[in-house]
Amino acid sequence: MPERVVDFSTNANVLPWRGWETLTALSLPQLLSAYPDDEAEELRAIVAGLESCPIENVLAVNGSNEAVFLLASFFAGKKAAVLQPAYGEYLRALLAHGADVSGVTTLEHLPEDAEAFFLCNPCNPTGAYIEGGTLEGLFARRPYTLFVVDEAYINFLTGERWKIDFLRYDNVVLLRSLTKIFHLCGARVGYVLAGGKWVGRLKSRQPTWSVNALAQAAAAAFLRDEDFVRETRAFYAAETPRFIAEVERAGFTVVPTRTNFFLINVSRLGDGEVIRALLERGLSVRHTRNFPGLGGRYIRVATRLPGENDLLVRALLQGFSPGNFA
Repeated sequence: MPERVVDFSTNANVLPWRGWETLTALSLPQLLSAYPDDEAEELRAIVAGLESCPIENVLAVNGSNEAVFLLASFFAGKKAAVLQPAYGEYLRALLAHGADVSGVTTLEHLPEDAEAFFLCNPCNPTGAYIEGGTLEGLFARRPYTLFVVDEAYINFLTGERWKIDFLRYDNVVLLRSLTKIFHLCGARVGYVLAGGKWVGRLKSRQPTWSVNALAQAAAAAFLRDEDFVRETRAFYAAETPRFIAEVERAGFTVVPTRTNFFLINVSRLGDGEVIRALLERGLSVRHTRNFPGLGGRYIRVATRLPGENDLLVRALLQGFSPGNFA
């Protein structure tokens, strides 16, 4: 193994934040010794301002994963569906709570009797994005189905973004993660946007003091830095297309994406061989064997800094062009 490994497998923000001194000024003894605000009012108020919604429609959670499991708990013994391929925790949570789950690959295949439908938008792992107008039409046609839309990567979205009017629908819950965009994977913090009914139902099953004081303070500091989000979107809007174009010039097929990661087709080469060979060169990528419908025919790569991205392209050019494995 090389001493340094560049990690293209994680799809968190690669840009450094300039405001760490804001966090170092926090009173750690007080944050660590006192109970956190169970209502997370400061954090929720900031989110409510950014989303132009009442604070009552925001629930702070211990990472969006907590929200996934809380939501799944309402569908024990009921029929649910997941739009595949997708982040594996939706299926895991629903099965853990005894739901009868089916996987579908298009919106048109959503079963008529599904009481809950989980989808990731933009999609992890494909990077595909379903326009909000299409989704809102589905919400209106299926008022008896709860639509759980995970927007963990919405701040990385390139191109136009449709803001779903979640206050208009009683059957819509939006999930937002603050870990990917804001370097807070270790803090575990996110939030839910929904009508008052679902916020109240989720809160009733959420453990007391679920979001710790450090996570609340850090998330509040990051959320106040709106320039950082704009800079992040501008960076990825420019660098991801450039990176993809270089990968394609190296002879590989890339699945179209609207976010900060993408799939490379390695079916002709064998994903295991490509992953191992890249790792020997200090480059780590994500396999796709555990995503239904992908079956290891692709590797997932996240955009990093330009110089790092060029390292991966050079490795592909030097030893892994499809022509070398014909």
